[in-house]
Amino acid sequence: MRKIDKREYKYYSEAAKECTANRVYPLSIVSGVQSGDIYAGDDGSVLFWHYCGFAYISGTAGRSFLEEVYQDFFVPNTDRRFILIMDSEFTADHFSNRELLQIDKRIEYVHTGITQKPCVPDDRFIIERITAENIGDIQGRIIPSFSWENSDTFLRHGSGFLARQGSSFAAVAFSSAVSPEEVDIGVETAQAFRHNGIASYLAFKMCEEIINRNRKPVWAHAEKNVGSQKTAIRAGFKPCRVNTVIRKL
Repeated sequence: MRKIDKREYKYYSEAAKECTANRVYPLSIVSGVQSGDIYAGDDGSVLFWHYCGFAYISGTAGRSFLEEVYQDFFVPNTDRRFILIMDSEFTADHFSNRELLQIDKRIEYVHTGITQKPCVPDDRFIIERITAENIGDIQGRIIPSFSWENSDTFLRHGSGFLARQGSSFAAVAFSSAVSPEEVDIGVETAQAFRHNGIASYLAFKMCEEIINRNRKPVWAHAEKNVGSQKTAIRAGFKPCRVNTVIRKL
């Protein structure tokens, strides 16, 4: 497996488009919008490893390539997390029964178009576009720093909305991954402000903006994340497939 020089990333656009589990993260790398690494195998398979830790394989990976992935990324402690997302049963089977690994499911969604807007939150909440002045106020796990190397890059290529109540951060919806065709939406709600419909409202605003920019909103979450599922449906998404997620224990 050969690590590709960043100057060659543009040549891997077609391979990124062939990632059947998800294309937005691989394409965000090859387009230079977001950070990540690309590795090419002798069998024509390509591994895309996004800054956030999500990894995708393009091509019909054989056992030799998959074993290289296991030995190089799952066995050692890598500089960032490595979470392999795929829709290939053959690939998933190769990693089954490995003591180091945990296998889960991830639901992917497509947007059905602008539907009825979720209820506008009451006037306790202030809605703001994410800017250089307020991005530091965002708290939680799924926030811009989850998938963007730095705030400047996010503000240049991404977008989002946050809600606050007084001086307290309440929720955020933002572009977690950006490709020429799609935008994956990330959402985080502070514990004290959940079950107020604020996440659905912000997600819907993101969908409006993405569609107005002639791109497609996409969404995904762990199978057990019922909250994210409800938010996605309220914002106009519907499930389209279930992928396999392999991560280190």
